[in-house]
Amino acid sequence: MKRDVAIVGAGYVGVPLAKAFAEAGKTVVLVDVDSERVEQLNRGSSYIEDVPPETLRPLVEAGRLSATTDYDELREADAILIALPTPLSRQREPDLSILLAASAEIAKRLRKGHLVVLESTTYPGTTREQLLPVLEAGSNLRAGKDFHLAFSPERVDPGRDDWTTRNVPKVIGGIDEA
Repeated sequence: MKRDVAIVGAGYVGVPLAKAFAEAGKTVVLVDVDSERVEQLNRGSSYIEDVPPETLRPLVEAGRLSATTDYDELREADAILIALPTPLSRQREPDLSILLAASAEIAKRLRKGHLVVLESTTYPGTTREQLLPVLEAGSNLRAGKDFHLAFSPERVDPGRDDWTTRNVPKVIGGIDEA
């Protein structure tokens, strides 16, 4: 099924992003490894405080928001946003293992024209130095030529009603001008 946006990671960043896109009229699929989360979302039930079920359910019922554990759903989306956890290691550095494993899965499904945006909290250079090589090696496509790649740091302040995903300005930096 054709989707406008696929979001990898159905946590406190991914679900509010999906809600914002769906409310703007886009079709969104959340991809997550947790099948219980996926089932819950597909019932219109939410485990994210900032996305109450009464807001989520109509979007699911309208077919604008769904969830899956199947990475193959990425193939038909125009844009892939990565909103995965990067927990701190013992050395207080972001642990990129979840992000890099998911990137390898994304690379297998990457096609010409895709836009990939990293939303996860990480250090400067992660997009170019870590994500780009994994995506290019796993897809045989070139960033900037075959697909677009950008970083947009998550801008979430859970529990705030005045500053939400919908009205907090987004900063986006691509690897090239396009």
